[in-house]
Parts: sequence; C-alpha cells; structure tokens
Amino acid sequence: MKKPGESHLNVLGESLQICSCKPLTGWYRDGYCKTDSSDIGQHTVCCVVTESFLRYSKAQGNDLITPMKEFGFPGLQPGDHWCLCALRWKQAYEDGMAPLVVLEATSINALGIIGLELLMQKAYKN
Repeated sequence: MKKPGESHLNVLGESLQICSCKPLTGWYRDGYCKTDSSDIGQHTVCCVVTESFLRYSKAQGNDLITPMKEFGFPGLQPGDHWCLCALRWKQAYEDGMAPLVVLEATSINALGIIGLELLMQKAYKN
C-alpha cells in the first residue's frame, strides 16, 4: 500500500489518472483504480463498459446494472467508466467479452494478473 504523498502508477509506468467520478468508482471510491491488500478482487482495471459486457457480467453473477442505494451504487450504463476486478476482466477477455481499457487509469498492479499486451489489445482510444 502506498504511503500518503506517494504517487500511484498506471500500466504504462506513468502517474495513475482518474477513472471516473460519475459514477464514483474505485476500491476507495475516490475515482482511481488503486488497491491495497484488503481488496481481494483487485479493482485495478479502468474499463469503459458496454451493454454486452454488462449483460455478460450479470450472467456471471456480478450485477453491475441494478442500483444498490444502500451501498451508494447507482448502477452502470453503457459508456460509464468503472474500476473492474483484474480477474473479472481477464475472465471476460478469455470469453471474448472484455470491455475496453483506459490504460492511463489502469493501475500497474493489474499487471500481476493481466499481461500488458492483452490490455493494449483492448485499449480505449479517446
């Protein structure tokens, strides 16, 4: 875990950029795909979700569509940016359903699970 004041890096070795504040995402719900040892899922991959990915994720038991107000979760819409668990993204990739990835906002920690070449194949271009 980073100490206060330390910078977090993205998969390109640069400063980690914000993924999304609307909806607010990230393990810390600060908009960044940062992680620590208590984040079992490693919410480190900044994705741009699509309708097909959202349906796929729900079918896999991870409903990202339905709002859960008790957790401050508004539910995702196609086009939203979201910090996804690295293993979930890799599973979706292997099933041909992976959403695009914002490399600048994807934590370097994701590389422990997903190779950079795979992430680059699905890189989001603004």
